[in-house]
Amino acid sequence: MLLKKPGSQVIQALDRYLTQSQNKEKPVIHQKSIQALHEALDLSTLFRNGGLSGDNLDQFLETYLDNTTRLHHPGYLAHQVGNPHPLAALGAFIDGATNNAMAIYEMGPAAAAIEFFMVNKLLDRVGWPRMPFDTKQRLLFDHGAGVLTHGGSLANMTALMAARNHLDSAVRENGCAGNLAILASDSCHYSVSKTAGILGIGEKNVVAIPTDRMGRIEPKEVTPCIENARQSGRRIVALIANACSTGTGLFDPIDAIADICKENRIWFHVDGAHGGSLLFSKKYRHLLDGLEKADSLILDAHKMLRTPTVCAALLVKHAPALDHAFQHDAGYLFHDKYQPGFDFISQTVECTKAGLGLKFFLAFAALGENGMAEYIDICVDLACSAQKHIASQPDFDAPYTPESNILCFRHTGADTDQLAIRDRLIQKGNFYLSSTSIETQRFLRMVIISPATTLDDIKALVHAIRQTAETG
Repeated sequence: MLLKKPGSQVIQALDRYLTQSQNKEKPVIHQKSIQALHEALDLSTLFRNGGLSGDNLDQFLETYLDNTTRLHHPGYLAHQVGNPHPLAALGAFIDGATNNAMAIYEMGPAAAAIEFFMVNKLLDRVGWPRMPFDTKQRLLFDHGAGVLTHGGSLANMTALMAARNHLDSAVRENGCAGNLAILASDSCHYSVSKTAGILGIGEKNVVAIPTDRMGRIEPKEVTPCIENARQSGRRIVALIANACSTGTGLFDPIDAIADICKENRIWFHVDGAHGGSLLFSKKYRHLLDGLEKADSLILDAHKMLRTPTVCAALLVKHAPALDHAFQHDAGYLFHDKYQPGFDFISQTVECTKAGLGLKFFLAFAALGENGMAEYIDICVDLACSAQKHIASQPDFDAPYTPESNILCFRHTGADTDQLAIRDRLIQKGNFYLSSTSIETQRFLRMVIISPATTLDDIKALVHAIRQTAETG
């Protein structure tokens, strides 16, 4: 009797899973209680006795996958979590099996080399000079730099740490004075205020820049905001623009804000966790005009670039800002040695770091730059088509033209009705939406990210919402 190989079992199970998801054979979301899942997966027995293999593994995989949220399903429209290409997902498997902690080059030469390649590709797209292959030449001329991190929140924190240290080189040793501030809109990601607390700047010292009704920064309000902050004795660590906002998917006017920051000698950081992917778009790249004037940028590959979670990029225009942010002593790591590569450990908070570049690269290796651009443009185009269809319905409101693959809309009724509709749709399992607030109103929110989603699915969603609202 031939024994089943676990790797083959997993791949076969995942292949069935992808087919079932794309063909709508299973619900997009199916939520049981924690206790029910513990029992269904027989976790206590397996933890105690081990032996997960053969038919038991097949059963475990089937139960586990039936209780996942199916991002490849056409009805998945909820959150900014990417639809990973299967080859990129295998990249995560390879990285997990090899387990090369590649922040030190000798601990993962191939992984580090690929990360170096991907960082330079991103620098090229922004318009910043790339990192040199000869690391002995590093910092002898002006060039950009970057690192891949485990998520956008960590990337934002790393960028703002570099900005803080750039403003005051003594702050690492002496701690923060009480007069530091960050300027950002109320629609910035919550990781900004979280970072302010972690870095000792203080959450209350994130100063809100006035916006329009859709949450975009008003350029005319930026200079007065800077002047008010400085007149109150604050030193500005950075000014942050959204590309795009998490809630609505709309972009701040990057070019205009960049010019103001340059005039006032303020570090300009662009949170492009989601919309930074438009660097690879042929049709919508213009929404990032002026990005080359920024000092730092983050981008999440695990959102719109078909890469499994998590994989984010932090890029800086001038390498010394990042190189000087993380200088520490550890005799077992930092010493004279044969060094044919580059240690990313000096660029990041992390010491042990997964080979994130492999799965990021494999998404492009599968699709190519043109294929990736086509995917991005199709998703944004579909969001625009969805807005036109929904706005044409007498009992719906879709108040803006999308600038990304995110669209907010609402059905006639109170705010509580929107949340009730969402809950009932999730319970039925055919569609999975998220929700957000714009000004004082509650909206339903879709994120078009599955390549399987079509306008017919959007029309079916509208019909399902209407039916759900009528039947209660």
